[in-house]
Amino acid sequence: MTDTGAHDFDFVFGRWVVHNRKLRDGSDPTCEEWVEFDATSEAWPLLRTGCHTDRIEATAPTDGEPFEGATFRLYDPATGTWRTWWSSTRAPGRLEEPVVGRFDGDVGTFECDDVVGGHPVRVRFTWHRGDPAAPRWEQRFSFDGGATWVLNWVMQLARAA
Repeated sequence: MTDTGAHDFDFVFGRWVVHNRKLRDGSDPTCEEWVEFDATSEAWPLLRTGCHTDRIEATAPTDGEPFEGATFRLYDPATGTWRTWWSSTRAPGRLEEPVVGRFDGDVGTFECDDVVGGHPVRVRFTWHRGDPAAPRWEQRFSFDGGATWVLNWVMQLARAA
């Protein structure tokens, strides 16, 4: 039997231009000020299947200093779930708690508990891959254990020329 879940993220392989829209301070549940900026990203497979990495670079973000980030994703065929770890130059030496989840059709939902800006939060990443030429990633935080969610970052990807 072939586990097709190992190919759930194949759509993201390649080079992208990424339009970011995010709350200026995602750790503040009352923040309503949005900033927008562009970045570039590239993703590639590792270990033949069920594993990949990507790199994103924002050279002129409107919410602070330029940054570079990296994602590492690993598929667990025993549970049918993905784990995604994130690290960036904005938090040197820190590997974020992995979000864990899976795709249901064209929507992938991945969650974990973390501490952001001194606040305990439930983190949710959502991938929308319905249009393979323009996938979208969203991040939400819950400051109340998952009762309510605050959208704080959206990345709209477009294939780089």
